[in-house]
Amino acid sequence: MRALFDLATAYEPTDDERRARVPPVAAVLLDFSNTLFHMVDARTWLARVAAASGRDLDVDPGLDVVLADVAAAAERPDVVAAQQGRDLSDAAHRDAMRAWFSHVPGLAGAEDVAVDVLRAPDAWVPYPDAAEVLEALAARDVPVGVVSDIGWDIRVHAQHAGLEHLVGSWTLSCELGAEKPDPAVFAAACRSLGVDPRATLMVGDNPVRDSGAVTVGCRAFVLPAEHRSGERGLRAVLDLVGAPVGAR
Repeated sequence: MRALFDLATAYEPTDDERRARVPPVAAVLLDFSNTLFHMVDARTWLARVAAASGRDLDVDPGLDVVLADVAAAAERPDVVAAQQGRDLSDAAHRDAMRAWFSHVPGLAGAEDVAVDVLRAPDAWVPYPDAAEVLEALAARDVPVGVVSDIGWDIRVHAQHAGLEHLVGSWTLSCELGAEKPDPAVFAAACRSLGVDPRATLMVGDNPVRDSGAVTVGCRAFVLPAEHRSGERGLRAVLDLVGAPVGAR
């Protein structure tokens, strides 16, 4: 008899699986933004927008003023509404960013430039411990997939950082047409790697979106949602994965 308060899940383990030992982690799924990579700081982004659009925002009206306007525009109800579903397609993301940046006087007429700079290959950089952990997982023959709610093809950032070869699959909301915590996202990621969700670890920083992986049988490791530029704490993933399969 099932417990009265079982959580709803998108999978149903067999009775044998319920009785068996929990399988060891054999694959890892990783969020992208604020987990593996982070965006360059806002002042750097804005300075690049200024250079690309031929503006001297550092003088008129000043980077600090424009940054304050960007933050203020983000709080507008119409801008907040425009962000809903922005990561479901490339076009939706660009439209959402235009709706936001159009309320920033310093970016008027340069909205698309601002989006292009945001998406530039070097606009996102890996955390200092990202390469080490990805390489260690590869050395242990542990398949790795990236699962991200994102509005554009982020493979360009991994290519620029020289890390693309360490990622076996990319499950992106803008290509899938679904966002986390939808179980379909995590199921698709596991299928793309050909791995058993019950032997898969999802790593992210959003307790609502990323922990949705448990609904398909994955385990989840959620990092603190702080914005960091130093090490992200990814080495803990290696402890959760454990020794290489042959050494277990």
